[in-house]
Amino acid sequence: MRLLLPLLVTLGCSHATRATRAPAAGEPVLEVLTYNVNFGIPGDAATVGVLESSTAGLVLLQETTPQWQSASSQRLSLKWPHQTWLHAPGAGGLAVLSRSPFEVKDVLKNPAGWFPSMRVVAQTPLGPVQALIVHLRPPVSDSGSWVSGYLTTGPARRAEVEHFLGSLDPSLPTLIAGDFNEGTGGEAVRELERRKLRSVLPEFAPDAKTWGWDVGALHLSAQLDHIVYSTHLEPLTARVVAGGRSDHQAVMAVFARSGQQDLVTPTPRGGSLSFSLR
Repeated sequence: MRLLLPLLVTLGCSHATRATRAPAAGEPVLEVLTYNVNFGIPGDAATVGVLESSTAGLVLLQETTPQWQSASSQRLSLKWPHQTWLHAPGAGGLAVLSRSPFEVKDVLKNPAGWFPSMRVVAQTPLGPVQALIVHLRPPVSDSGSWVSGYLTTGPARRAEVEHFLGSLDPSLPTLIAGDFNEGTGGEAVRELERRKLRSVLPEFAPDAKTWGWDVGALHLSAQLDHIVYSTHLEPLTARVVAGGRSDHQAVMAVFARSGQQDLVTPTPRGGSLSFSLR
């Protein structure tokens, strides 16, 4: 058994604040999947296999490339006939795959020069739902240090989120999903929480890890990927989907419409950066 030791964070484990529930008879639901597929392994069979095994109606991808699109879009169109692939330099590509039609409303440049964002409005079993796909700044300093970047880049991610939020229609049920490059204690996630938007995975699995990387004999892991939802929606379940060769794992969640649009409870603070001996 691996011994997980939190690094640069508070010791201890968090506890789930929600229990999974099945939808009521006839209750419409929307299953959503977000996945950073890794721009360096386009068309990787194991990673595509994670997508093909999903039952999500709406799939939001990060780090896509033209090579990723050419290698996988035709296979994935059998399940998700409605697709948009946004190409950007390096790791900045995004894609939306959907069972039902959607409209791209905004493609948003990053004010700091990092990765763009995209807002779509999808027709879903819950009615129109807007989804904002994000890939926020990695925790690396301008000088290239990951150590100082981990400690100092939170305000930059908060500024990115604040900029992207300006595109949202507040009247619509909202999802903000992607690679946030920070956990639930990060400044971007806390800014969303301040606006009554919250990350779903910590409610069901606060200590789950969505990213991992080997550094010598150490394995670093953290919860960096999030599906954030508005109070128009009620989460029924959320979990990490294991598999693939990306350094990230997919996150899925199922939502129904909420009848308690003013209810916001404290967010569990899980998913902290940890390391284990390999």
